[in-house]
Amino acid sequence: MPIVLYNAPQSTCSQRVRFVLHAKGLAFEEHKLNLLEGDQLAPAYLAINPNGVVPAIVHDGVPVIDSSVIMEYLDEAFPEPNPLRPPSLTALAHMRTMMRFIDEMPAAAIRVPTFNIAFLPRFQKMSAAEFIAFAESKPLRKEFMLAMGQTGFPKKEMDEALGRLRRTVDRMADWIASSGGPFLMGDQLTLADISVMPTLVRLEDLNLDHLWQDTPSVSRWFATIKQQPQFAPTYYEGSLLTEQFPHLAALRT
Repeated sequence: MPIVLYNAPQSTCSQRVRFVLHAKGLAFEEHKLNLLEGDQLAPAYLAINPNGVVPAIVHDGVPVIDSSVIMEYLDEAFPEPNPLRPPSLTALAHMRTMMRFIDEMPAAAIRVPTFNIAFLPRFQKMSAAEFIAFAESKPLRKEFMLAMGQTGFPKKEMDEALGRLRRTVDRMADWIASSGGPFLMGDQLTLADISVMPTLVRLEDLNLDHLWQDTPSVSRWFATIKQQPQFAPTYYEGSLLTEQFPHLAALRT
């Protein structure tokens, strides 16, 4: 039975899983959800993922949710070709430590500039009642949405988020220096690289790539990631926010 992927083209967590699926050469049936229209809150999807977020996969009739869990599941279920985890237990533990840091720091921090820069204009067009109803419908993001409100996160929170993202760049540089590169753990592309990849793609899309322009090792890492054969099919047309929101494209001109 083929893998069924429920995801959204622009979702950073979805992009992680698509990259792994393509790296493994796995056939999958893709269902694209429109998050701004609330597809992820439909009863049929909530039956698969009660958290109401993407991505989720169904494999052999069983749902697997959470992008980090899905990535490890796929690498364990389909170890060949192209294993994405190191062979030794100590190296595997190190990779998982990296992934926990990535989920805690950049994967969470990137939401603040994403919502402020990309999504806020849409929310500002809603009535107060519409916005509150939209926020209240989110099983995992309710408090985040209400904290942002229709005026956006204040400068202090934006600065804090960008600070966490910059510290991520510094941590990546440390990992690359320790391993010798070109990837975070050396010669092998691992799930740690794939975990952080969408954050840098999103920062570039938001015209915030200056955060690593003074860090050559991270710039080289990013260029190497983009050269991987899995990158292009992962970032098919419509996967970037600049392709959906004209005001973002204007920022890059």
